Amino acid sequence: MVIGPTDSSVVPRYAGPATFARLPRIDQVPKADVAVIGVPFDTGVSYRPGARFAPSAVREASRLLRPYNPGLDVSPFEEFQVVDGGDISVNPFHIGEAIETIDAESSALLDTGAQLVTIGGDHTIALPLLRAVSRKHGPVALLHFDAHLDTWDTYFNEAYTHGTPFRRAVEEGLLDTEALSHVGTRGPLYGKSDLEDDKRLGFGIVTSADVMRRGVDETVSALRDRIGNRPLYVSIDIDVLDPAHAPGTGTPEAGGMTSRELLEILRGLAGLNLVGADVVEVAPAYDHADITSVAASHVAYDLVSLMALNAKNAQRTAPTRPGGTTPTQSTSANAGQGTARRSVDNLLEEAK
Repeated sequence: MVIGPTDSSVVPRYAGPATFARLPRIDQVPKADVAVIGVPFDTGVSYRPGARFAPSAVREASRLLRPYNPGLDVSPFEEFQVVDGGDISVNPFHIGEAIETIDAESSALLDTGAQLVTIGGDHTIALPLLRAVSRKHGPVALLHFDAHLDTWDTYFNEAYTHGTPFRRAVEEGLLDTEALSHVGTRGPLYGKSDLEDDKRLGFGIVTSADVMRRGVDETVSALRDRIGNRPLYVSIDIDVLDPAHAPGTGTPEAGGMTSRELLEILRGLAGLNLVGADVVEVAPAYDHADITSVAASHVAYDLVSLMALNAKNAQRTAPTRPGGTTPTQSTSANAGQGTARRSVDNLLEEAK
């Protein structure tokens, strides 16, 4: 039997313990299909700290969520057992030890059969999460929503920071280099070599300006075409959103996506083989009226909903076409393929 969230018609949403979406704790159920966990760690940041306080802030904001998601036509908490898995307690004074702890504890949760949606924390945590996921699924496709590339080699001679996780992940063989995409990137770089290094690692780029010019549908088509039927990990830095939509973050950049665009792109991923996700870089001290925490809670909710939709449709089999698309997906996955592929592959030629 699935145990759902606390009924807000019985207990007001502002009352009671602040678990994610008022879900049961992991120790209150015999088995979890999805665990929403927190990693309150921000020692890897290069500018404004405070993401260590995000898991609790996002849980508070998630009190507003309701059981039915009309955007995906699914009731995620009825389809399978979703729980709040609590926080992974990490050493705030030692990045290396923290990474090892996150890897070990997330791996232990995955070994129970649960999928993870993780609330950070800074983007450093993506590396150990990817280690755990790839150990279970092999190299995964990556869809990375962020204002920044996060593929730099080092920051101040440090290899493990919030700006380096995806370079390390490629070097460690955690990612399928045929299916790596950044979405929403923008803002100044140290030089054109940043883009060149990123391309060598295998990443394609869809900038925030691309999303604006080409729209959500074409963006989704490009991403689905690149991902195919591979196991997919989605990593979302909340600074992918414009500061008007997410002021509470550590390294804001002007000219970002709207929360509506982000949610619609995520919903366009329905049916893909989503095996894990994170939402990071919420810094509550810089937020206003919980704008950023509310956005992050809705993003996490949609990620859980995508996993629930997969569970709902698990018994509905359809022949798979080359590239991983089913007949019902073909229009979304292949429309405008020429321009979409160019968008994802990179913007280096335009930069020249």
